Amino acid sequence: MSAIDVNKAGMFTGHKNSVFAMAEGQGSEFYSAGSDGMVVQWDLNVPDKGTLIARVQSTVYALCYLADIHKLVVGQNLDGINIIDLYTRKEEASLKLTNSAIFDIKYINGKVLVATGDGELIVINLTSLTIENRLKLSDQSLRKIAVHPLGREIAAGYSDNSIRIFSTASYKLVHEKKLAHDNSVFCLSYSPDGKFLISGGRDAHIKIWDVPQAYELYEDIVGHMYTINDIVFKEDGSYFATCSKDKSLKVWHGKAFRLLKVIDKARHAGHGTSVNKLLWPENENTLISGSDDNTISVWSLSMNIDRINRLISK
Repeated sequence: MSAIDVNKAGMFTGHKNSVFAMAEGQGSEFYSAGSDGMVVQWDLNVPDKGTLIARVQSTVYALCYLADIHKLVVGQNLDGINIIDLYTRKEEASLKLTNSAIFDIKYINGKVLVATGDGELIVINLTSLTIENRLKLSDQSLRKIAVHPLGREIAAGYSDNSIRIFSTASYKLVHEKKLAHDNSVFCLSYSPDGKFLISGGRDAHIKIWDVPQAYELYEDIVGHMYTINDIVFKEDGSYFATCSKDKSLKVWHGKAFRLLKVIDKARHAGHGTSVNKLLWPENENTLISGSDDNTISVWSLSMNIDRINRLISK
C-alpha cells in the first residue's frame, strides 16, 4: 500500500502553449494563463469547459486573485498589470510598470506586490493605483514573493541565488540569505504556521529555513532531478507539494519534510514536459498542476495515515 493513492480526476485543455500561472477563485473556480496570452476561468467540477476572460499581448507568468473584491490582477510581460473585474469580465484598470518580465504578484494590506525580471520589487497602492515603492537590491531577476501568514514579512527569491526578507511595515530589508541556493531561487512558500520558509530553484534542492531563528537553514533536501518551479502547502500545513522541470510532482510531509509520493507520466499519466505551477485548493485533498504541455491536470489524493506515520517514523 502506498502512503498516498493518486487518481487523475480531470484534465483541462484549451491553452495553445505553456501554462505558467494559476490562481484560485471563488468556490470551485480557478484561473490560468501562460505564453498564449489567454486568461481562462475554469470550474473544478466541469472539466475542460473554460471561459476566456481576457487576452493580453504577451506571456503571463503571474496571476493574483483578490478575493474580497472578486478581481484578478494579471501580470503582462514587458508591460505591467491589468486588473480584471470578474463580475463583468472586463478590464477595470491597467498600470505600466516595466520593460522586463513580471514573474510574480502578491497582495497584502491593500498593496499589490510585483516581482520583475530586472530585479525590482514594486509596491502598488491598489486604491489609487499608484506606485508607492520600487525596491531594487539586485541586477538579476526577482522570481518569487512569499507572504508570511501573519503578514509581517515577505520573502523574495532572486536569480542571484539569494533570498531577501522585507518588513511589510516599512519594506526595509530585515534579513538576507546570500547564496541561499547554488543557482536561481524560483519558488518560495511559508508553512501555514509561519515557522518555516521553503525554497526551491534551479539547483533542484528544497531548503527549509527556520523563521523564528532568523531564517537559519534547517534542512537541505535534493528534491528533484532538475529545476523546481513551484511549492505549495495544503491549507492545514500537513503536506506540501513541489513540481519540476523533470516533469514530476512530489508530495511531502509538511512537518517531517519526508517524500511521500511521486506523480509522473509513467505511473499516473502525468505531464510529458515541465510542470510549472501548482494549486492546492482550500480544504481539499486535490492538487492542480499546469505544464509546458499546454494542459492542466487535477489530482485526487487519498492519504493513508497509518502508512504515512510509519514512513515518517523510520
